[in-house]
Amino acid sequence: MTAKGGASPSPGGAGAAAGTGRFFTVGLVTAWYSSNIGVLLLNKYLLSNYGFKYPIFLTMCHMSACALLSYAAIAWLRVVPMQLVRSRLQLAKIAALSLVFCGSVVSGNISLRYLPVSFNQAVGATTPFFTAVFAYLMTVKRESWVTYLTLVPVVTGVIIASGTSGAIAHNMLMGEPSFHLFGFIMCIGATAARALKTVLQGILLSSEGEKLNSMNLLLYMAPIAVLFLLPATIFMEDNVVGITIQLAKKDFTIVWLLLFNSCLAYFVNLTNFLVTKHTSALTLQVLGNAKGAVAVVVSIMIFKNPVSITGMLGYTLTVIGVILYSESKKRSSKPVAS
Repeated sequence: MTAKGGASPSPGGAGAAAGTGRFFTVGLVTAWYSSNIGVLLLNKYLLSNYGFKYPIFLTMCHMSACALLSYAAIAWLRVVPMQLVRSRLQLAKIAALSLVFCGSVVSGNISLRYLPVSFNQAVGATTPFFTAVFAYLMTVKRESWVTYLTLVPVVTGVIIASGTSGAIAHNMLMGEPSFHLFGFIMCIGATAARALKTVLQGILLSSEGEKLNSMNLLLYMAPIAVLFLLPATIFMEDNVVGITIQLAKKDFTIVWLLLFNSCLAYFVNLTNFLVTKHTSALTLQVLGNAKGAVAVVVSIMIFKNPVSITGMLGYTLTVIGVILYSESKKRSSKPVAS
């Protein structure tokens, strides 16, 4: 029965709207995958294959683009309403998060100089392990024993992927290109810092008045990150601006690569926000788990880095552990029926 004076909805119109909605969602997910995998592969190309050995400067370029494009998206395009910082204390909390965020991104970019993308992603998949550790240490939040049990394959998979027991030492001594101790340490540091930021964000911005959506948080974190990274790149990457200018004079492609890469870094955050907004938590969980696997396959096809069967089995075990961990967390968060 239709409302008085109203027209009944057309089945064809409803189907067309649903089809358009599905097409839009698929487009968003494609853009999310493309930007995530694209920035990862381009970082690897610049820092390793191209020979641009300045990860701090590269991260500063990313943060500069995020600051400018975040302001344009929020202040001019109104992608989301602008949320204002209400106090100096809130700003200090955001600065602390920004510092940890800088550490995570810089460490991750440094690791890409020395490690193949496939191994980088395997280590990155252990983020739930570090999140659980930091949550317990900083909030005394305990998970169920089943949740902790699911972290065993997460860690075991990375141990297998990196080379078990004496294999690690063998790789180091024999100069195996797929394993680099410093790169491995940086990758672990990046993963731990990413988890620490998640836990800190839940602690520092927990009150309703201080909560910021991811786009507004990036708007404030990015320029603060630039302020942290500018002195770091000046003192730790000697004459990086002059070297970049000299490279541009020889091959202007480097300028386009840096610009495109920096913009892509912003679109990673934008598409992540939009996919989160337009899909369910379960869909996002499944897509997130698959994204790392896709990145591994694409990177192997492009960079032709050698990957052993043992390494792939280790990475697969880690992904299975992450899926089990996510499922356990989802079940434990459901209210118990009375």
